[in-house]
Amino acid sequence: MASRANHIVLLGAAVACAAAFCCLRPGTAGAAEGDLERPVVAASFPIASDVRLAGDNKRTRFILDLDKNIQFRAFALADPYRVVVDLPQLTFQLASGAGTAGRGLIKAFRYGLVMPGGSRIVFDLAGPARIEKSYVLDAANGQPPRLVLELEAVDRTAFVQSLAAESRPDLRPAIGTTDAVAATAAVVTSPAVAEATGAAKAAEPPDVRPVVVIDPGHGGIDNGTQASGESEKNLVLGFALALRDRVEKAGKYRVVMTRTDDTFIPLGDRVRIARNQSAALFVSIHADALPRREGDAQGATIYTLSDKASDAEAERLAELENKADAIGGVNLTEEPTDVADILIDLAQRETRTFSNRFARLLKNEMKTTARMYKHPLKSAGFKVLKAPDVPSVLIELGYVSNKSDLEHLVSDNWRSKTVGSVAQAIDAFFAKRMVSAGSAN
Repeated sequence: MASRANHIVLLGAAVACAAAFCCLRPGTAGAAEGDLERPVVAASFPIASDVRLAGDNKRTRFILDLDKNIQFRAFALADPYRVVVDLPQLTFQLASGAGTAGRGLIKAFRYGLVMPGGSRIVFDLAGPARIEKSYVLDAANGQPPRLVLELEAVDRTAFVQSLAAESRPDLRPAIGTTDAVAATAAVVTSPAVAEATGAAKAAEPPDVRPVVVIDPGHGGIDNGTQASGESEKNLVLGFALALRDRVEKAGKYRVVMTRTDDTFIPLGDRVRIARNQSAALFVSIHADALPRREGDAQGATIYTLSDKASDAEAERLAELENKADAIGGVNLTEEPTDVADILIDLAQRETRTFSNRFARLLKNEMKTTARMYKHPLKSAGFKVLKAPDVPSVLIELGYVSNKSDLEHLVSDNWRSKTVGSVAQAIDAFFAKRMVSAGSAN
């Protein structure tokens, strides 16, 4: 009897699932993605209330407004090119026709219930693209939680290499698509053309390593703080060059310096260098000082941009007459005002989150090698931290006005150990980002 009862329960569950899969929306995915169905509205499920696409055929961003944070998983599939986002069961309250019209790298998308307790969004891509970022932003400043998916155009080889091993097809043209490289190879008949094609294939691939910008403060006519014959500009340059050498030695990142000698670089130019290089991290190196009348202080301090300063910067960006390339390579001149404002807000919130994350990692690593200020994590409106789409921190290595700190700052041994701790924090920061790029944050 128990066995028969179990059989009846399992049969009932199977019938229920079958019924769910039979009620497909027009144009939903086939077996390759799993069938999608509009879920029954239920107040207990997270609600997806609005959706937006922004960008172009080089970089496209998908934004989904939610009423609460969720966990998710995003991955790509080949032949045809698709991206799939698996979610907990959602109540989709999107506008009629949402997903039928695409933009940039996304031709269209469809969404719905894929199994009891699970929803899915399937994106049909216009060509090969990789998931550059995927994350959920917390609610802030009156804005709801948002799931953000950022896609970047790549060639087929890079696309296939980005797939999970079990999902990789052969490196050949996708079904129903054209591949210029493969087509060229197919018609090569003369030795001269074959040689030229071979040379092109042998060309160096683009450097896709994350860019870390190291910014030694001051320089040139700007000496920074000075004490006992030592100038801040020289102390921080020596530290920054040692940090560059340590980070470059690992070979995992491309390092860009805002200055490598005693040159004055305006603050705005330092920010532009980071943005023009599409930097993934900006680290500004300084040393502090206190006037004698203000007493004594010692230890390293790590600054991020204050919320107030970030909000003011977001407002300034939003009011710019020309918003071209204001954030993350997305040309905001082509976006409606409300979408442009949301994209700026997303960039600021994401950048602030990553900046704060790196600052915490940096504090934990530096405290093992350097004396830290009594409250080492601070925020302020430093201009060099105001790139809206580059996670940025400013490190005050210590106080040149403090005798003990100054002894450390001029010590090769202290510098070597502290450089190592900063490099370790950089590694930990990117390890965390790479792990979360294709999964829930």
